Formats: sequence, structure tokens, C-alpha cells
Amino acid sequence: MTDDFMFAPRRTYTVPLAHGGVLPLGERTLVMGILNITPDSFAEPKALDTGAAVDAALGMEAEGADLLDIGGESTRPGATPVSAVDELARVLPVVQALAGRLRIPISIDTYKASVARAAVAEGAAIVNDISGLRFDETLAGVVAETGAGLVLTHTRGRSGDMYAHATYADVIDEVGGELEESAQRALAAGVPTDRLILDPGIGFAKRAAHSYGVLARLHEIAARVDRPLLVGPSRKSFMSEALGGRRAVDRDWGTAAAVTAAVLGGAHIVRVHAVAEMVQVVRVAEEIRRNQDFRN
Repeated sequence: MTDDFMFAPRRTYTVPLAHGGVLPLGERTLVMGILNITPDSFAEPKALDTGAAVDAALGMEAEGADLLDIGGESTRPGATPVSAVDELARVLPVVQALAGRLRIPISIDTYKASVARAAVAEGAAIVNDISGLRFDETLAGVVAETGAGLVLTHTRGRSGDMYAHATYADVIDEVGGELEESAQRALAAGVPTDRLILDPGIGFAKRAAHSYGVLARLHEIAARVDRPLLVGPSRKSFMSEALGGRRAVDRDWGTAAAVTAAVLGGAHIVRVHAVAEMVQVVRVAEEIRRNQDFRN
């Protein structure tokens, strides 16, 4: 290691949210807790009813989550699409029950404009679109109208065929470029730049080596796009071989390593299932960043 080795710098941003909220990003990496209201989540042992989901959300806030991401459709590779009616039936009662009770912002994990509109009306402040505005051309207009923050994720294809699109000449260059294209779609629909958060899409239309490469070179993507970065490696299958084929629910130690890499690489937000454990991981990784110039 050379004397001038430095962890990636992390720029600061202020992201306006729906309902007059503001999300300051960059001083430290924030932890986004995942709340899946689905019967087929790849990483959860069972589906949650509304009461259990509310308890889980309040528990994640108590464990140190800075944001909560609520989703009603699994977007794992091979997942079956869900109608907007079914998705709303799953997520809206939870958003309604949590609005006013949570002190942290609620994000709605959806690519459907109708779901986003209803969830923001009930209290969600951020829309987390895993399609990067590729699946529903009207979603950006809803975000512009409601004033929500918008997470745009890099992916290619749909859940059933995303791996067929996992071919890259230069994964960092192409992911960065395609994130910029998603940002341009948002801007063209009237979403201001300062509301955008970008996600390089760990595991989405990427083989394991691609996901590891994105984590290792996250700072290059950050420098190119000049927007805050959300990274979501939690329990994903790219770690499976390295962990000896462990099930998703048994990949939290691997997730801890990936989260550490994301923090050191300059991530502004990490999206995780095991909030209490990953809050500890993030706090220690942040101390490593802060003390990189320590001499005596």
C-alpha cells in the first residue's frame, strides 16, 4: 500500500422529498431497511401481514434504519410480475399504518405509476424504481407531480430474461452511461436533478463478476454520474458461490463484506435486510474512512 492511498471521496447532496422533507446525503452512509410485503421474496422466510409488517418497520427504525423501503412485488430474477391492484393491496395498508408513526422517510419500491401515486399520497416520500424508468413511461410524471425523491436503478430486460442481457464490454462504463440515460428520462419528464438518487443495480442483469466489479469500482461510477449512490447487495445470489451455496437468509456475513466495500467506495445509502447488524457494519466502516489519515 502506498502512502497516498485514500478511500473514495463521497460528495454531499441535499435531496428534496415529497411532503416537504429533505434528505441530507454524504456526511455518513445511511441505512435503508427492506420491508418486503410479498409471498415470494428471495430473502425472507415468510410473507408479512399488515400488523407484522408495521411491527417489523418500527423495529427497523429502532435498530437504526435511516429510511424504510416498502415493496409489494418481488423483482428477483425469474419472479412473476404482479398487477398494480395486487401490489396496492399489499403495500398501501402498510404505508397508511406507518405514516405519522415512523420518523424516518418511507420509500415505495415500485416501477408502476399508479402504485407510486397512491403510496406517495398516503405518506411515502421516495419512489424506488428498479427499472430506471424503463417499464412505465408515466412514472416520471408522477414523481415530478408529487415532488418525491426518485431512485433509479440500472438493469436490463425484465425479471424473466435479465441474465440474457448480462453482456458487457466494460461494465463500469456501460452501467454509468445507462444510469445517465435514466437520469435524462427523469429530467425530460420534469423531475429536477436534485431529486435523483442512482443505484448501479447489484445483481440486476449482472453476473457475479459484474456485481463484484461494480462494488470494487463504485467510486468510478460516483465520479461519472455526480449523484448520490444507493447500493443494494443484501443477501443477493452473486455471493452464493463465494459462500459455498448458502441460502439467501444465511448470507448476512457476506452482505456485511459487500456493505463495507460499498461504504469505503463512497455509497451514500446501503439497502439491507438485517438492519441491526448492518448498522454496526456501516458505523465501523465509517470510522475506517474517517481515520484513513491517522498517524499517531
